[in-house]
Amino acid sequence: MYSRLIYLFFSVSPCLRGEMKSMSLQLQLDSLTAKLRAMVPAERLATVDRAAEEMVHSGLAARALQPGDKAPQFELPDGDGMLWRSEELLRSGPLVIVFYRGRWCAYCNTQLAALQEVHKQIADAGASLVAISPQTQKHSYMTRDMHKLRFPVLSDAGNQVARKFGLVYRMPADLQTLYESIMTKLPGYNGDQSWELPLAATYIVRKDGSISWAKVDADWRQRPEPEEVLRALTSVA
Repeated sequence: MYSRLIYLFFSVSPCLRGEMKSMSLQLQLDSLTAKLRAMVPAERLATVDRAAEEMVHSGLAARALQPGDKAPQFELPDGDGMLWRSEELLRSGPLVIVFYRGRWCAYCNTQLAALQEVHKQIADAGASLVAISPQTQKHSYMTRDMHKLRFPVLSDAGNQVARKFGLVYRMPADLQTLYESIMTKLPGYNGDQSWELPLAATYIVRKDGSISWAKVDADWRQRPEPEEVLRALTSVA
C-alpha cells in the first residue's frame, strides 16, 4: 500500500497540480513534502531526510559552477531526436538552463510546470529556456508531453553535461533501495546502471557564454521561484 502511495506522490496528478497552481513554487514543494509525510511512515522518510542532509553537508553545491564561470557548451537531443546546441541558442540572447532529476520526481515536475507558466515572459526578455536531465529520450519526450512544455526538454546521457557543471552525485545505497521499492528504478529511466543524478540547478548564461546567475540546490526539495529567475534574467537581457 505504501509503495503505491509513494509512487502516486512522485507522479503528481494533474488534479493535484491544479490545486497548487495559485501557490508560490516553494509553497507547492512544501505541500508535496507535507503530503508525503502524511502518507509514509517516519522510518522510511528518515532515509530521504538523511540523504538530503548528507548532500547539503557534502559541499557539492558550492563546488558547482558559479556566476563568473564559463558555461560548458553542449549539444543534446530532445525527445524527438532533434539536437539543440547551446552555441546556437546563445546567438539570440541569454540562455536559462534548468537541471532536473527526472519525470519520476514530483518536485521536478512541479518546477517544470511553474516554468511553463513564465515561459512567454522568458521569451519576451529575449532569452531561451531548456531543461536537462539524464533521462533517455523517450522519458524526455514523456516529460514534455505530460506537462505540455513548450521549451526543449533535453537528454543528457550519462550526465555528461551536468558533470561539466559540477552537479553530479551518486544516490546512496539505502535511498536506491527505497526508490526501487516504490518502482522508481533509475536504470530504467536513465538507461544506465550508475544511479547518478544532477543536483537541482538553474543557470542563466550570457551571450558570451559566461554564467551571470546560478541557484544550485543540494536539497532537491528546494527550487528558485520563477519570479526570481525572471528578475535575474531582466538584469542580463
